[in-house]
Amino acid sequence: MNYNLFKSINQLAGHYPFLDGLMAGVTNYALIIYAIVLLLIWFIGKDQYKKTVVYAAITGVLGLFLNFVIGHIYFEPRPFVTHPVNLLVKHTADASFPSDHTTGAFALALAVLFVHRRIGIGMLLFAFLTAFSRIYVGHHYPLDILGSFIVSLVISSIVYKLRPFLEPIANAIIHIYNRIPLVPKTFENKGSLKSLNK
Repeated sequence: MNYNLFKSINQLAGHYPFLDGLMAGVTNYALIIYAIVLLLIWFIGKDQYKKTVVYAAITGVLGLFLNFVIGHIYFEPRPFVTHPVNLLVKHTADASFPSDHTTGAFALALAVLFVHRRIGIGMLLFAFLTAFSRIYVGHHYPLDILGSFIVSLVISSIVYKLRPFLEPIANAIIHIYNRIPLVPKTFENKGSLKSLNK
């Protein structure tokens, strides 16, 4: 079933030039786009948003670390290693399960979604597109994507619960940043914080 579902998606590749270009672009640049979004949140947002960026970064790093551990415990070959596939983007033949790109995308999106819904929903939708693109271009099976989502959900939930303990780290990073000259800064107005999550 896993391979059949993969094949039903991957067989679309190579037949629709616009869709091929879109999926290849998303799979290649998704994490760069997420990095840009987080940088914009950091530079434009006040301290509450900067804290969210710190928590998202921690979530992403922990998610990728857990992927690394899983990949060494259970090695699943890439689809293009064991099957004839429509491979749109070349990739090394490392572990297929779980998907690092998908884990990174969902980890960052969920970390933001838990605190700022409007921004997080947009990031989450893009994470689903990223996940689909990984199957479309021939890099991952659907179960790789499901595993990545579970990893991201577990890690992001843990980091969200641990925010009170992580807040000193976030505050220290923000304090150091605010002491750097010539960088854009925004400061909270105490008692009048308005967030985009409403």
